[in-house]
Amino acid sequence: MGGDLAAVSPAAAELFAMAEQALDFDLTTVMMNGPAEVLTRTSYCQPALYLHGLAVLAALRERVPSLQVAACAGLSLGEFTAHAAAGTFSVVDGLHLVAARGRFMDEACAESAGAMAAMIGGEEAAVRELAAECDVDVANFNAPGQIVLSGSQPGIALAVERAKSKGIRMAKPLQVAGAYHSRLMQPAQEKLAVALAGVPMKSPVVPVIANVTAREVSDPAEIRSSLEAQVTGSVRWTESMQCLRAAGHEVFLELGPGGVLSGLMGRIDKAARVMAIEDLASLDKVAAELAG
Repeated sequence: MGGDLAAVSPAAAELFAMAEQALDFDLTTVMMNGPAEVLTRTSYCQPALYLHGLAVLAALRERVPSLQVAACAGLSLGEFTAHAAAGTFSVVDGLHLVAARGRFMDEACAESAGAMAAMIGGEEAAVRELAAECDVDVANFNAPGQIVLSGSQPGIALAVERAKSKGIRMAKPLQVAGAYHSRLMQPAQEKLAVALAGVPMKSPVVPVIANVTAREVSDPAEIRSSLEAQVTGSVRWTESMQCLRAAGHEVFLELGPGGVLSGLMGRIDKAARVMAIEDLASLDKVAAELAG
């Protein structure tokens, strides 16, 4: 994860070297060499995704010096990457924040028996009704027809069992360590609030869309509040992308592994053009397209 970029991009390599100096654990070695069971732990995965996304952007800027970013957004952890890219806080401060966020969420997972499940092919009102009946929370509004519930294991099991009675085509339990974006993450939210208070922030240089409000945030106090609230709050990704489309943005760059956001945008607005970059091959392809 990121090794091929660091090998050819001085800017990406500099970010990985910075992480080695900034953290008290060896993130970059695990990113590039595994083992996968360590990398996928929340405490490693979150700073890894943050660092990888910024390394992709740095490498892309080297290839396309004329690149001008007009706005930023990120799903869940990605909102921190978006703020770092927009200059809200330094890359190092952001790295410390996401490492702490991952650790706090790991601790909250260990203290609670949580689970999550994706509701596919259902109406939003029906999913909200199901969540209320089963005493769980709506974690993610990912795309039309794809909403994720989060909460206690018995509550999520009941939601999966009752989904079809609400007209939901499929309920799919997710392989996660806990109930992210639910009330069970409240201890993590409280700890993160303390960490956020100690980080210098300024207004981003381009608009950044907040997960919990699906609108632009620019005041540092409001940014702290939104980043704190999203630990237990719903990720309003569909509305966030609709907000950017309504502002006239047409070309979107997904920075990071998997291409998941590109797939979601295909369900949210098929007219949007999305280019995903996760490795050297996709970097070369997208750089050529943008340069052309």
